[in-house]
Amino acid sequence: MERRSFIRHTGLAGVLAAGAAPAIVNAQAAVRWRLASSFPKSLDTIYGGGEVFAKKVSELTGGKFQISVHSAGEIVPALGVVDAVQNATIEMAHTVPYYFFGKDETFAIGASIPFGLNSRQMSAWTFEGNGLKLMREFYRNYNIVNFPGGNTGAQMGGWFRKEIKSVADMKGLKFRIGGFAGRIIERLGAVPQNLPGGDIYPALEKGTLDAAEWVGPYDDQKLGFNKVAPNYYYPGWWEGGPQVDLFINSKAYDSLSAEYKAVVQAASSHTHVDMQAKYDARNPAALKQLVGSGTKLHRFPKDVLEACFKTSMDYYAELSSKNPNWKKVYEDFAKFRADQVLWFRFAEAGFDDFMQAQKF
Repeated sequence: MERRSFIRHTGLAGVLAAGAAPAIVNAQAAVRWRLASSFPKSLDTIYGGGEVFAKKVSELTGGKFQISVHSAGEIVPALGVVDAVQNATIEMAHTVPYYFFGKDETFAIGASIPFGLNSRQMSAWTFEGNGLKLMREFYRNYNIVNFPGGNTGAQMGGWFRKEIKSVADMKGLKFRIGGFAGRIIERLGAVPQNLPGGDIYPALEKGTLDAAEWVGPYDDQKLGFNKVAPNYYYPGWWEGGPQVDLFINSKAYDSLSAEYKAVVQAASSHTHVDMQAKYDARNPAALKQLVGSGTKLHRFPKDVLEACFKTSMDYYAELSSKNPNWKKVYEDFAKFRADQVLWFRFAEAGFDDFMQAQKF
């Protein structure tokens, strides 16, 4: 049987099952890239997303496409990865886009904005809505090609040295908060701080921060926030489903063969699902341990949530009037959000409300 007919009849899966890498991959040139993460190695789940991606790329190419993964500060600072990718100092990064809202607020939509989408809705907008298309058009201005590379799921609202009983308690509060949610709490009188994960604990311990949020129980326990701030609030209204992205320098990506581009896409999708699964599996036990050690759980007061919601919607309207990049992406995002919230109100919320009221 001639080779072309063999491949047509057996398919790629047959070749892989036979224990040999496909000839089309073997023919590719060896590629070596560096990936800079915005996270410290101690956070094995979110930092580990970069390692999961690199490992899958290697596996799918028979070791010909190798990516070394570097923690925050090893090559470039945690918040310097966009500049490094844009300028081709590194080929790629693994980060949360909202860290870079100072460049343009539109970055935040690619991750999470206050009262935005949950993780499933974010994936739906990205893969089946216009999310990936719109964000790629935006990132083109920074020589970046983006791929979804994880999601933490809805996050917690953070650790507070003192209780928050009303909106009045937000005034003067020095709060480490990710993304541009800081602009929302700033309008309510708080003082936002945007610090990398590794710098949060000492700032809380010294009292230079009154409160801080990171992700959720699994990561927060590793960072030890419960030792210096006993009050743990929920929900993280600014991060209903924050997406972590893989940013690739556009020239580096364009230099890849079609087969290697397909590998990058497949490996990113694997990483995206893997991270959420790990957080969902690991957070419950960590939360039990935190509460068992004295952590006090609190839901944000209703007036705080309502004030933050109104302030957020007003701010989005303001941004749409002056930032054309934001307006273009947010209008599509907001329409998608309205339909998703309506749908989830009946299916997911109905099921979840009942299940959470049961005793197991």
